[in-house]
Amino acid sequence: MKYVLVTGGVVSGLGKGVTASSIGVLLKACGLHPYLNTDAGTMSPFEHGEVFVLDDGGEVDLDLGNYERFLDVTLTRDNNITTGKIYKSVLEKERRGDYLGKTVQVVPHITDAIKDWIESVAVIPVDGKEGPADVCVIELGGTVGDIESMPFIEALRQLSFSVGQDNFCLIHVSLIPVLGVVGEQKTKPTQHSVRELRALGLTPHLLASRSSQPLLETTKDKLSQFCHVPAGNILNIHDVPNIWHVPLLLRNQNAHNSILRQLNLLSIATPPDLRDWTKMAETYDNLTDSVRIALVGKYVGLTDSYLSVVKALLHACIACSLKPSIDWIAASDLEDDCAEMTPEVHARAWETLKNAACVLVPGGFGDRGVKGMILAAKYARQNKVPYLGICLGMQISVIEFARTVLGMERANSMEFDDSESSHHVVIFMPEGSTTHKGNTMRLGSRRTLLQTRDCITSKLYHNSEYVDERHRHRYEVNPEIIGILEEVGLKFVGKDESGKRMEILELPNHPFYVGVQFHPEFKSRPARPSPLFLGLILAGSGKLETYLNTHGNGS
Repeated sequence: MKYVLVTGGVVSGLGKGVTASSIGVLLKACGLHPYLNTDAGTMSPFEHGEVFVLDDGGEVDLDLGNYERFLDVTLTRDNNITTGKIYKSVLEKERRGDYLGKTVQVVPHITDAIKDWIESVAVIPVDGKEGPADVCVIELGGTVGDIESMPFIEALRQLSFSVGQDNFCLIHVSLIPVLGVVGEQKTKPTQHSVRELRALGLTPHLLASRSSQPLLETTKDKLSQFCHVPAGNILNIHDVPNIWHVPLLLRNQNAHNSILRQLNLLSIATPPDLRDWTKMAETYDNLTDSVRIALVGKYVGLTDSYLSVVKALLHACIACSLKPSIDWIAASDLEDDCAEMTPEVHARAWETLKNAACVLVPGGFGDRGVKGMILAAKYARQNKVPYLGICLGMQISVIEFARTVLGMERANSMEFDDSESSHHVVIFMPEGSTTHKGNTMRLGSRRTLLQTRDCITSKLYHNSEYVDERHRHRYEVNPEIIGILEEVGLKFVGKDESGKRMEILELPNHPFYVGVQFHPEFKSRPARPSPLFLGLILAGSGKLETYLNTHGNGS
């Protein structure tokens, strides 16, 4: 197995994950089979961004979402190595007596466990093909020097030594800032970062320098001299119009040749074929028309909280030859309380909502902003504005419909009001735990059976009898209320295999009013947009009926 290790220095948030993904794309374009290896279930969306859900129910950070989208592969929870997983596995071995009473230490027990994990998982294919991958790309989380990553750095140092220099390539991502009125590109932060890395026993073979503008030759020469990296191996990832340009940027600097040479793979690799990737990047750059999408959520202060939703909207818009124009609306700004406290903010939020071509309410937890989401769903329903509700967004639409159409003023979810006086149209899952937050949800890919082909969802999925989408929820629509809701017009067109869990709802006689219990954004890909996101954008741009007449027959 050949290993490519991607580390980061100076500051976090440099795009280490995008760099690792882009390297994977480049190696794949050279005819190789790359593999990526890097429990986030209760992380705060405000602090860390979204929790990305895998097919097997693994809850991981948003970088693995980038990997899946860039390389169009299906990863597993084992691709995400965390300190907690490693220490847990070592402690379990110690409790079983595997160490025969010896003192358990970071070295060698923790480091051995990390190496064993990497080497065992690296041979498992993730692209549906037979046999192990040619190259395993590892992203080391955090920044060099972080105390949390020290055991991993030591394990990777040992791994680099044991596999040999022809089987290990280290790429260090670092920042080249520009300071002062002179605008000089500063290399000192990178020099210090590389020195720290070398002191820990790892020497970079390539530098990926992040900067706002292309690197000057004098800057490259300085980096080469003081970081002991050949000038030809100094890569520059400067700011680009969209992240799909990053693999092209690396290709244009012959990054693949430098990596392949280090790994002794030049003889078996082919020139990189990135024609489709180039077309995709350039198509987006040349789009002029846009569609306004109101995204009504509770974590809009950190847009990474909805990263996969944003990417799915982007994929759908490009398929419609449109640029997404996302209007972020904090759900609480739509509420009456906001009108009293900050009337300008309230008025601006409503004006934004009313100017949007379509409305999306994504998933979330907790009762903050729920009133505003209900108002957004009501507005979209009554004014025939295309609406897509995901997870909580679906439950919101059920609550709103029950309150407004059925007259159940106290209709609610047990998540927000568990009093006996409420009509619980959304209930806690029977198998869930009310005391433990982590690992208690319905997670991963689950099958949804479509109840009829005479619905928008079925046509968008090309008349498929079922869909397999990823879930992440603790609450679900109360099956006891379904009959009453359907009598007055709301239709549940998708259910789980038991027939008791409601998965998809639609509102007939509406251009596009769809709620889904699952998260379709997690399986959206640049060349294969999520059918439901595509439907939302088509409806918002007035193209849905034409599309369904052309594609809704399974073609």
